[in-house]
Amino acid sequence: MTRHNSILLFILCGILFSFDAAPDKSSWKSIFNGKDLKGWKIKISGFPMGENFGNTFRVDSGILSIRYDQYGENFNNRFGALYYGTRLRNYRLRVEYRFVGDTAPGAPSWGFRDSGIQYLGQDPSSLELTQQFPVCVEFNLHGGNGKEDRPTGELCTPGTSVEIKGKKNDNFCTPPDIQRTFHGDQWVTAEVEIQDGKIKHFVNGEQIMEAENARYDPKHQYGKKFANEKNDIIKEGFISLQSNSHPIDFRKIEIIEY
Repeated sequence: MTRHNSILLFILCGILFSFDAAPDKSSWKSIFNGKDLKGWKIKISGFPMGENFGNTFRVDSGILSIRYDQYGENFNNRFGALYYGTRLRNYRLRVEYRFVGDTAPGAPSWGFRDSGIQYLGQDPSSLELTQQFPVCVEFNLHGGNGKEDRPTGELCTPGTSVEIKGKKNDNFCTPPDIQRTFHGDQWVTAEVEIQDGKIKHFVNGEQIMEAENARYDPKHQYGKKFANEKNDIIKEGFISLQSNSHPIDFRKIEIIEY
């Protein structure tokens, strides 16, 4: 090998290593202050922006909790989300979460230990009053029932689509390549990385799947509002945490912007 080729190989290895390596701990920025919901916006289906129906989103002792104890006997499809108020492009998001308690009465069967981190999402100010979910891509959070496998981290596409392994993926939700189930009320770390159209999901530091080239779905009820035939790739958007009918806690929400 010539000296020139050796130098080139060294540079390429350095580039590959820097892309795959875990971010430096000192680079993480907290976007949840542990005291209140400053910097975040609430939107629950059927209610105007900012109305925290039933005290759904609350902060206590450094933990952001999503609860339904004031919803009465029927959840009534009052899905919602807490939106970070800044549009993001290239970044890595990290949250620590745990499921607790029981699913709200009247919730759909799939709501058991189900929530999500929504990203590349539409501006929350553009949500319609009764819209249940934003147009976005989602890291679906699942918890186990103590018996069967119920892996966390699948990728869902309300109003969007993605490519997986170079091909358009037509599934609404796609299971991760590496499947990890977490039973009980244990804390789990979930991460999403968005970089130049590439999407990666991580669980407890382990990459579990990847996709790319998220696009708006021109056939979707809400996605068609944003679709553009000339260039419909979604390059940026908002992140949000779902209120999906099962109680969940978040104790860390951090980000690195590239």
